[in-house]
Amino acid sequence: MSTAALPDPDDFDLTPTKSDPDDTTAAVLDFVLERRRRAERAADPDADPDEIEDAESFDDAPPVEGGPVDMADDIPAEIRDRRQDRRPILADWARSWRGLRAMVKHQTKDAGYVVAYHGVRSPKYAGKLALWAPVGAVRGIGRALHWAMAEEGNWDLRQAAAQRGEADVWLKLDARRQRQSVWRWWVLAFALLAAIAATVVLALGPAWWTYGALALVVPLLATVGRPADRPITDRVSEGNRYRKLTAELVRRALTSLQLAAINSAVAKDPKAIAFPYDIHRDGPGHIAIVDLPYGVEASEVIARRGKLASALRLPLDQVWPEPAPGHTGRLALWVGYEPASQMKQPPWPLLSDSAKVDLFKPFAFATTPRLDNVTVEMMFRNWIFGGQPGSGKTFALRDLLLAAGLDARAEIRGYELKGVGDFAVLEPIMAEYGNGFDDETLARCFAFIEWLYEEARRRSKRIEHYAKLGKAPENKVTPELASLKDSGLHPLVAWFDELQELMTSKYGKEAGEILEKVIKLGRALGIIILIGTQIPDKDSLPTGITRNVNSRFCLSVADQTANDMILGTSAYKLGYRATVFEPVKEAGWGVLRGFGKVQSVRSYYVDTTAAAKIVARAIALRTAAGNVPTFPEDREVAPQHDLLADLLQIWPGDEASVWNETLIEHLAELRPEIYGGWKPAQLTAMLSGKPYGIKVAQISRRIDGKVVNRRGPAHADILTKATERKRNQSGN
Repeated sequence: MSTAALPDPDDFDLTPTKSDPDDTTAAVLDFVLERRRRAERAADPDADPDEIEDAESFDDAPPVEGGPVDMADDIPAEIRDRRQDRRPILADWARSWRGLRAMVKHQTKDAGYVVAYHGVRSPKYAGKLALWAPVGAVRGIGRALHWAMAEEGNWDLRQAAAQRGEADVWLKLDARRQRQSVWRWWVLAFALLAAIAATVVLALGPAWWTYGALALVVPLLATVGRPADRPITDRVSEGNRYRKLTAELVRRALTSLQLAAINSAVAKDPKAIAFPYDIHRDGPGHIAIVDLPYGVEASEVIARRGKLASALRLPLDQVWPEPAPGHTGRLALWVGYEPASQMKQPPWPLLSDSAKVDLFKPFAFATTPRLDNVTVEMMFRNWIFGGQPGSGKTFALRDLLLAAGLDARAEIRGYELKGVGDFAVLEPIMAEYGNGFDDETLARCFAFIEWLYEEARRRSKRIEHYAKLGKAPENKVTPELASLKDSGLHPLVAWFDELQELMTSKYGKEAGEILEKVIKLGRALGIIILIGTQIPDKDSLPTGITRNVNSRFCLSVADQTANDMILGTSAYKLGYRATVFEPVKEAGWGVLRGFGKVQSVRSYYVDTTAAAKIVARAIALRTAAGNVPTFPEDREVAPQHDLLADLLQIWPGDEASVWNETLIEHLAELRPEIYGGWKPAQLTAMLSGKPYGIKVAQISRRIDGKVVNRRGPAHADILTKATERKRNQSGN
């Protein structure tokens, strides 16, 4: 409190309350009565604040936080209801079978470990008991006699009195000892009689009574007889396998991250790091929801995950920080019972004999570090899988294809450009499959990409047709259209594993440009592109492709550049780092982006035997639906064509330039399945755009005495571009 100003005389009632007998004019102020009167005025809600203010002093305590600016009555009821945050009656781990099973499993595992640890050492413990129990019996008898004689402390006092020659003091002390020892000898006598009676009862009773008594008495005597530094049982040490989270442990870890904003805030206020909820179990571990100091974002802590694990003295894959709902400064720190690499993943739900997949709906794809299921979608999405060798990229990509196989409507086509046959198990349900990185396979893969673009064009016409009929309200594929026979709008899954092999070949530039178009156009047309690569640089995976893909799974990568190429710019800076995963040992772990919050997940591992069982069920589903692809040797492959070569083939005579209308008519006669239905504007777009870049200019013709202008290409430009393209593909 600090002095402010002199009091106003009008604030006090100066009516005399006590008069001096000698001077009746002197007034004495009763301060106790005055304080009571002022307190009553302060309690009056209608009192004038100016009359309540204490003019003598002011309160220099820190101001308390005020209420909301808006009155509560002005906040809409629906918003007020959403803002209510009630704690659940049951803890998270008790409200789900997953959490309950995880808790019971962890406790049972630890209890079993302790029992097994001591069970193995039980012979040694028995030897120690046999050795120290007799010593404990002798010591126990000695301590009992010493206690009965009441000599503790009294003997030293008597000796001191004797040395000083104080006989009366010595006698008083000895008399006190005798009084105390009398009742103690009686207690000891009754205890002895009880022991004798118990021995007789045990001797006459069943044998298991004796064994039970020995099991209780012998360890007790051995504990009394052993030296203080020689325990009977060995210490059960589990190292740093798990450390239960506490508020103090979390605070210490956060202040060890060398974040100046956290350390300065905690130095001023130890409560700058707050916990809006109690630390509690969450699945196979504990979770702490932390409100960081003002101005500190959760992403700053996530980016220092390695230092956080070091501060907690735990392996990196046992510590999982992530942003928590509420605000950007709220962190969810989850610590597992054991490292994620050692936790057994539950079986993939799609392995069930009754499992089916609807590509328009989410399905299980991975698990979180807490072993929660992570569901993903394929329809209206394109995927990129990136990771170095041994990261589990191929198996994660294969999971999506296995899921697509369980939707009987889906058509699956793709190329495995590694050549080892990881996807061969899926061949019976694929309409097109290529394996290898030889020139022939790369040429087929490039032709397949060109076919995809033509398929997108064909599907766009089908969507336009059904939109006019009111069956495509959003001008995209619907579940009803996908299920409609002969609609041509069924899901088409096109996949490429190790795409960098194609992108670094002679077909790379054109393939990248066309594939980028397919990704942009095909999403609403039911075309799903899945790409797997281990070299995510601008040459092996063009930025135009990564920029337009909306679902990304980055497994173990070696550096920040590869991390951000797959997950997007600044992902590494924001703390989403797949560089923390170790190839082979942590295969299948990666960072998933595109499905809500970015999170670390582990894709389900499905070996080839289990994959074959899923394929067998997929064949049964497709057989029932009448949608089984032909056998591989008879299978229809994607139609291969070259627009420039086709134009040169059908070019009329020695014409220098030809109208688009004329060229389209001849192209449709040559390949009706490809060019049937093309419009002049479409040919113009194909020739003038990437990858050709051929000028389509106005061409004047005189018809019936009138000049008619229409657009068309020049033969020389097409010939030049075709020659240049052939030279680039040959490498000369």
